[in-house]
Amino acid sequence: MNAPLDSAAPDQATARILVVDDEAHLAAGIGENLRAEGYVAEIAHSGSEGLRRALEHSFDLIVLDVTMPGMDGLAMCRQLRDQGRQMPVLFLTVHSEVNDRVLGFESGGDDYMAKPFHLRELLLRIKALLRRNGWADDIAAKFAFGGNEVDFRSGSATAWDGMAHTLTHKEALILKVLAERADEVIEREEILEKVWGIEVFPSTRVIDDFVVRLRQRFERDADAPRHFHTVRGVGYRFTP
Repeated sequence: MNAPLDSAAPDQATARILVVDDEAHLAAGIGENLRAEGYVAEIAHSGSEGLRRALEHSFDLIVLDVTMPGMDGLAMCRQLRDQGRQMPVLFLTVHSEVNDRVLGFESGGDDYMAKPFHLRELLLRIKALLRRNGWADDIAAKFAFGGNEVDFRSGSATAWDGMAHTLTHKEALILKVLAERADEVIEREEILEKVWGIEVFPSTRVIDDFVVRLRQRFERDADAPRHFHTVRGVGYRFTP
């Protein structure tokens, strides 16, 4: 059975987080610090184990290593999304090139941190992801444009060509930010602040990666977009 999109962000005392990393000491350290912050943290040391736990139990967020033997983090995340699981996924990886980030987002990830990382930044990003996991209560259930239809509450979408898609929280929230200000130019920094939070957010290039993904899903010609326009040196403009 597909898990429904959470209707409200969990509070810190009850949020359940799954850490999936084959580096036992690192996973244990992350779990210990999460528990010290008041979260309920569980550990898995392989993609297959992590997938099994995530499908059998309810988690509010997954911290997922990209590079693992057997099933890697990208494959695990893709299977989660295929099964309708929409909890936020934060990837950890030793690779930080643009192509690696794009692969992570295309696999359904919501955020991306390169190893080694600062623990404080990891905790801040987790807090921001959990807080924004409740955005569905504040928006209209459905939004249509250019033959596309998006159901924000379930994360499902049907594109102009009839293809069904499942949006990540970040994809849906970026689309919401753009759609609410249709025909206006929105700076990348403003999108980052609204989606990731003012405490900490990644490079502005992350927005470009997500917009590329939205174009691939919803534009009839991604190379000549009608809806998601780049305003060079500034940000983006959405045209319904």
